[in-house]
Amino acid sequence: MRLLSKLMFVIALSASMAIPFVAHADEASRNKEIAERFAKCDTNRNGKLTKEEAKGCMPRIYNNFSYIDSSNKGYVTVAEIQAIADRQW
Repeated sequence: MRLLSKLMFVIALSASMAIPFVAHADEASRNKEIAERFAKCDTNRNGKLTKEEAKGCMPRIYNNFSYIDSSNKGYVTVAEIQAIADRQW
């Protein structure tokens, strides 16, 4: 019985440790996808995405542009989009 308790503990611990790993993997793949899409949409390759560049290419960014660009710079960066995605999407 004692062996069974230890085995159950190890299985439960392994499962609980896997959840953050999976979440991290999902976050990493999402951030990679965001960076790839951003690069395709950033037509002038300046590392800044304007609302016009996002219009046909990243519709969720276009629809939420003013929220992401909270300081009204007129552009958003890939890091800003990834940070918003970490919180919301």
